[in-house]
Amino acid sequence: MILVVPCYNEERRLDPKAFLDFVDRVPKAQVLFVDDGSKDGTRDVLAKMQRGREGRVDVLALEKNGGKAEAVRRGMERALSRPADYVGYWDADLACPLDESRDFAALMNARRDVDIVFGSRVVLMGRTVKRNPARHYFGRVFATAVSLLLDLPIYDTQCGHKLFRVTPLLQRVFAEPFVTNWVFDVEILARFLTMDPLGREHVRASLVEVPLQQWIDVAGSKVKPSDAVRAMGELWAIRKRYFAR
Repeated sequence: MILVVPCYNEERRLDPKAFLDFVDRVPKAQVLFVDDGSKDGTRDVLAKMQRGREGRVDVLALEKNGGKAEAVRRGMERALSRPADYVGYWDADLACPLDESRDFAALMNARRDVDIVFGSRVVLMGRTVKRNPARHYFGRVFATAVSLLLDLPIYDTQCGHKLFRVTPLLQRVFAEPFVTNWVFDVEILARFLTMDPLGREHVRASLVEVPLQQWIDVAGSKVKPSDAVRAMGELWAIRKRYFAR
């Protein structure tokens, strides 16, 4: 399993101990950090984390900031060039602990029909999910719009914790730059739906949303209220690019 972790000016939010403990405890896990042209000391922090754990911790350093979508895509491309059963991406702030990725992998190990696992921030008894209320309510409106666009009953596309089974289709999905930046997670699904030779019903059957055991908003997010308007505009761009008739 390879987890891609996009980073942009994350020097103060990165938790090196959590990442290093994870790769030390999980022998088959690798973490690939993508430094998206950070202007602070992020790259130095990542270099220190990599030292002595080459092959388990890798760093892809991008010279210019291209946005999270391209950072994830470039990281996924590199991960897909290496031997692994599963690859995915995980937010650098660890709002959700890395160990939950093992649950995602265990699900795909047990169910060969599952190729895509999305973490979902659902408030349930026995789970710890703490979100900014305004973001939560906008998220419910946004999720409804996404469900209508994709014709999928999906609850949470924007959670930054996802794992995929390595397939030729997955390589095609990440082969070209996205037309979006803020809602590229939705564009990933649009690509699956329009590229899968087995049809959209196969995508529906192969995707599982897993309610996270823990999600706690971490201070310092780069998402601004104005990005909500941009996100809706990008949904329209996805509609024109993938579903125009």
